[in-house]
Amino acid sequence: MIDNSYLTPRQIVAELDKYIIGQADAKKNVAIALRNRWRRMHVQSEMQKEIVPNNILMIGATGVGKTEIARRLAKIADAPFTKVEASKFTEVGYVGRDVESMVRDLVEQSVNLVKQSKKEGVKEKAAQAVEDIILDALIPPVRTAPKPIGLQQDDKEAAQMSDAELNEKTRERFREKIRSGEIDDRKVEISVQANNGGGLGMVGGGMDEMSMINLQDMLSNVLPKKQKKRKVTIAEAKRLLIEEESAKLIDMDEVKEEAIWKAENTGIIFIDEIDKIASGKKGGNGADVSREGVQRDLLPIVEGSAVNTKHGMIKTDHVLFVAAGAFHVAKPSDLIPELQGRFPIRVELNSLTEDDFYQILKEPKNALTKQYEALIDSEDVSLEFTDDSLRALAKLAFRINEEVENIGARRLHTVMSKLLNDILFDIPEEIPPNAKVVITKEMVGERLDNLVQDKDLSEFIL
Repeated sequence: MIDNSYLTPRQIVAELDKYIIGQADAKKNVAIALRNRWRRMHVQSEMQKEIVPNNILMIGATGVGKTEIARRLAKIADAPFTKVEASKFTEVGYVGRDVESMVRDLVEQSVNLVKQSKKEGVKEKAAQAVEDIILDALIPPVRTAPKPIGLQQDDKEAAQMSDAELNEKTRERFREKIRSGEIDDRKVEISVQANNGGGLGMVGGGMDEMSMINLQDMLSNVLPKKQKKRKVTIAEAKRLLIEEESAKLIDMDEVKEEAIWKAENTGIIFIDEIDKIASGKKGGNGADVSREGVQRDLLPIVEGSAVNTKHGMIKTDHVLFVAAGAFHVAKPSDLIPELQGRFPIRVELNSLTEDDFYQILKEPKNALTKQYEALIDSEDVSLEFTDDSLRALAKLAFRINEEVENIGARRLHTVMSKLLNDILFDIPEEIPPNAKVVITKEMVGERLDNLVQDKDLSEFIL
């Protein structure tokens, strides 16, 4: 059945535009890649299995939006997503993360996504069960007491019925109070599942990552689940118990099965810093050989292979891989030819201009200016930026990037922090609630221009 709610490429780009300024070519390519996955799943013939994803290699300096594009894409698609740094991997046989761990991370993300979705479906039943547990702790149900000798049978039943009815009415009254939050501050004693401590220590010889995961999983299933008593408020009891009760109502085998399917068909793995494992020169030193080894380990996973995880076997044939790197020193052609061939779509991201910085401060839904406005509004203080002040901030950030080191949009974080630190420190003593703070071009100049003129830029270097 065709899901018409799935976004078209133009709609995907429009969603990305809400958070990312510029980079139209990159957005277009990732939108097509995402829509192609939907198209593949609706191919009716045997050809469905043959259609492979067009993996993407994004080339661009730091801070231009590579990671943000991949992360937002996963959110739009409601797909499992994991980000890894290629430089963290080591060749098989050496100390460090093995490349298969990124696939295991993806499956873990997928399980969490599916589990959360299933929990929403059983939310009402779980809430009912939590209410019953809290009620039992507050007002235990009436137990059948020994009948007094000499009491007539009818009288005994009537007496017991009246106790039971009274108990039930009281419980229902308190159930309403629990639902409305009227008695959320009252303390209650409940039993919750105790954590079985941290991970296992390494004993004897070394053990690879998958073996360690399997051993921990096996022991967690064998060891009995411990319960411990805790005295908490009813509000806290609701929060603690809802997770446990939801988990009891979910079929974990079904969750794992669905999660594996979701990871295989909609999963996105973002491999950052892939340029760091590219060899600068052929037949180089030991470091270059090691980098090439990591590439060769990556190759079968990107090409499509079966990886064992604690939730089951996953095939990576249809996982979308998005790789990114600055490629300042190495070039994409320095990657081994086989790996280059697995990333057929090349996208070059543009360096950010002064106007881009201005747009980044003004337009995105999560713009830094809007974040600071919300932050300061929590203290009932109003913060406002004039258009001229945004232009001045953009000009300053762009200039510092040119003169010191280009770290892209991340420069805006340091500039904004320096500009607003005194204001954030003065709230609420010097700047009282209901006050209004307006950031002007003059204020930006007064607080920040002297740093640029004196070349005292050390604090802007991340």
